[in-house]
Order: sequence, then C-alpha cells, then structure tokens
Amino acid sequence: MILAGFIAFLCIGLILGLIGGGGSILGVPVLVYILGYSPESATTYSLFIVGMTSLIGAVAYLRKGEISAEAIAQFAISSLITVFCVRKFLMPAIPSIIHVFNFEISKQVLIMVVFSILIFFSSFSMIRKRKPNTRDQVKWDEFAKSPMGTPFVILLGALVGLITGFVGAGGGFIIVPVLIFFLRLKFKKAIGTSLCIIAINSLFGFTGNIGSQEIDWLFLLSISTICVIGILLGSIISNKVSPQKLKPAFGWFTLTVGVFVLIKETLLG
Repeated sequence: MILAGFIAFLCIGLILGLIGGGGSILGVPVLVYILGYSPESATTYSLFIVGMTSLIGAVAYLRKGEISAEAIAQFAISSLITVFCVRKFLMPAIPSIIHVFNFEISKQVLIMVVFSILIFFSSFSMIRKRKPNTRDQVKWDEFAKSPMGTPFVILLGALVGLITGFVGAGGGFIIVPVLIFFLRLKFKKAIGTSLCIIAINSLFGFTGNIGSQEIDWLFLLSISTICVIGILLGSIISNKVSPQKLKPAFGWFTLTVGVFVLIKETLLG
C-alpha cells in the first residue's frame, strides 16, 4: 500500500504541474484510504505537503513578479493566525465523539464529511466553464476602496484559515476569486498570490501540531519530494497538453472522489 500511496502522490504532483492547482486536495483521501492514517493525522501531513508544493509554485510566479505583497498583507495575516489557532487549540479541543441532541458523530468522520463537502466546491470550480466577465466592475472597485472592503477581505481570510486548519486543504478556489473581485488583481497575479498565501497558511498551520502530534518526518519528506517530482514532470508535459481541457476532466474525477468519501463515511462507515 505504501507503493500505491507514493504513486498516488506522484500523480497528484503531476496534476498540479499540468493544471496549476486542485490536485493537492486529494492528499487527505490518499493518506486516509490508501496509506491508513487517521483523518486528523492526514490533515496534519496534508498541510505540510500542500505548503511545500504551493511554495514551489509560488517561487515561479515570484520570479515573474506575479505576486501582490499588499494582498498578502491584507488577506494572509488573519488567515495564518486563524489556521494556527485551529491546529493548536481547536482541533485538540474537539472530543473524539460529538453529541448533537440524540445524534452522535466521531471527530474523524466529521473531518472527512467536511472534507468531502470541500471537495464538491473545489470540483465544481474546475468543472464549470468560465465565461468572460461582463459585470460592471465599477461597483466592485468602489467596494474594494470603501471602509467596508478591507474588513470583509480580512473576514474571508479568517474563513480560509478555518477551512485550511480543519481539513488540511489550501482553499485556493476561495482565495483566487476574493483576490480578483475584492482586491482587483489580474488572474495570473491572483494565482501567484494565492499560492503564496496557501504556502504560508499551510506551513504555519503545520507548526501548530509540532510537539503535540507524532510526525514521521522521513515519510513526510519522502512524500513531499515525490510530489515535487510530479510537479516538475507535469510542468514539462504541460507545454504539450492543454490545461483547459484537462481541468474539467479532473474536476469530474475529484467530484467522484468526494462522493466516495461522503458515502464511505456516512453510509458505509
């Protein structure tokens, strides 16, 4: 099963290199269902893997000058504080069995169910065809410059931090639209800035588990290295394959994984 897990992470890296995002969200299901880690441990490992892979992607955009320091300052600070607090304080405080009225659910199942919902949103963002934006941009510009704009962006940053900390995923499908619509970044700059924010959030959130959770560093570094190799291979192949055609297909595959996770944890668990 370890070999299967390594191959799976090589494929995840390959997908990241080909379409520029989305593949890392499959890290948790691979860690849980193929490599046998508990959901809580899987989210911890996923934070490190997502952080490292996003960091590599961010470096490429940094060299091109496609990263906004101002956007990072507005969005990332609230986000990284939230993700650290979630990993350091909230996750350990959640009981192993949660009772809601006469219904009970385990912490591990809750993590995977929330994760499956996140997969649905992520897959839909890849499947749907993007149409040219014909909306009047003046209203968005006025909102972004208004006193209400900055607190709203900070609030969204905290929301992304909560999601990242709880399920160990980057939340790029939320970050990119926020950067485009509310901080008025161009698409490529939004992608580069998003990768930078995801890297900061994930790696900072991962530090919240150091000392309180046993970490297999050799395994973690090995998996991350394999994922990086996949990214490099994907980047080479991407010149010969259209990412626009691959993204919807991968979106449908991701949606299938989300349905499997939800059924596995609710009906078959």
